[in-house]
Amino acid sequence: MGALHEGHLSLISAAKKKSKIVVVSIFVNPIQFGPAEDYKHYPRNLKKDLKLLKTYAPIVVFAPDAKEMYGPDFKSFVEVSGLGEKLCGQSRPGHFRGVTTIVAKLFNIIKPDYAFFGEKDYQQQIIIKKMVKDLNFDTQIITIPTVRESDGLAKSSRNAYLSPNERKSAAILYHALCQAKKLIKAGENNPRKIFEEMKQLISGEHAVRIEYISIVNPETLEDVKTIKGKALIALAARIGKTRLIDNVHINLK
Repeated sequence: MGALHEGHLSLISAAKKKSKIVVVSIFVNPIQFGPAEDYKHYPRNLKKDLKLLKTYAPIVVFAPDAKEMYGPDFKSFVEVSGLGEKLCGQSRPGHFRGVTTIVAKLFNIIKPDYAFFGEKDYQQQIIIKKMVKDLNFDTQIITIPTVRESDGLAKSSRNAYLSPNERKSAAILYHALCQAKKLIKAGENNPRKIFEEMKQLISGEHAVRIEYISIVNPETLEDVKTIKGKALIALAARIGKTRLIDNVHINLK
């Protein structure tokens, strides 16, 4: 959605290695924002984005206007049932319907062989993979690892909203995920105990308000009762007015 940072650029670098022709879509999608969310204030700087993209030339930039993508009589939506109601979907009803609708439109317009998504938005990429499979899109979804700041905070366009003090507090999110991973690798397999440890650690930063912490099956996003094999620890939190998400994988062999 623009306001490009190193996370976005890692997707472009991966795409350039995979294909001779790369299309970068830049579009702040209105239908994935709720009525009380930050659509009007979401960071936009197309001029700066285009300057960054010159490094990757030759490249195609697809940056349509909202009126081009959604006419006044637009009535068609794409929705992946089940996956979209979990995790972030609980507090953002309709969000993933907006995501899958615009991605389906994008795929129909561009007809890409490959599409690259970041692992920070884990739920988004797994929903898109399901849509691609169910609707027989001839596109392979490739997921690229999260790019982080030096203190571990996941790169996000919304990080620009944070004040200096909030930015400092935000690092606790990744630290809590790492602590959880450490406890699990040490033998703790009870999700409730992991949640309590994470909440206690995060509570030291008074600016941070936890929205959810979940340990789920990485394919179904269903909560796990006992941690074994593969799992995903995902969280969302608010720092001031800014909502941030992050996750880490667990793979117990």
